[in-house]
Amino acid sequence: MLAVKPRTAIYIDGFNLYYGALKGTPYKWLDLDRYFRLLRPNDDLQCIRYFTAMVNGPTRPNQETYLRALATTPLVTPILGKFKNKRVKCALPGCSYSGSRFFQTPEEKRTDVNIAVYMLDDAYQDVCDHMLLVSGDSDLVPAVRTVSMRFPAKQITVYVPAQHPTRGSAVELRTAANRSRELPLNLLPHAQFPPTVSDGAGGLIAKLAKPASW
Repeated sequence: MLAVKPRTAIYIDGFNLYYGALKGTPYKWLDLDRYFRLLRPNDDLQCIRYFTAMVNGPTRPNQETYLRALATTPLVTPILGKFKNKRVKCALPGCSYSGSRFFQTPEEKRTDVNIAVYMLDDAYQDVCDHMLLVSGDSDLVPAVRTVSMRFPAKQITVYVPAQHPTRGSAVELRTAANRSRELPLNLLPHAQFPPTVSDGAGGLIAKLAKPASW
């Protein structure tokens, strides 16, 4: 008798994925559907939720193009937060600048809350048997613990995107989940979108430019 494949829902912290696994690589044009089918060939993938926020500045067109490419894959749903300017004080020791010590810096908002809400709602709606969380952010520990407490039959696996040990520690989040892994970087070259992607309306999406700073 064939084994029943677990129904799996995937939750991706987009900026955590970028800074942990993609920054400085040529693999930013990542087909998430293809990647997770390679990573979890024995799972029945139900949905891939990609959480991010729109950046401001010269890299925004690249991000918009990438989100359009993701939208061509039926399982992937981008879920957007936002950036909000935050007033912070310069704490550089020995700084002799005589002007204002306060400046504005953008801060990503809503991503952690969005992930938590979707995980809990999917658990209550019985969307899946297995939740796969791609993040190393300890802010998600309460969501993971709550799902585990309310729905002990549902398994949660954390994949920490990490190119270096410090970012890859994520001890609190790893401990809260049923199991944890580092996100395999060796699959990235095998899960790239083609140079051009049909947008489903007869057009083409140009290949995403991949500046090192994006």
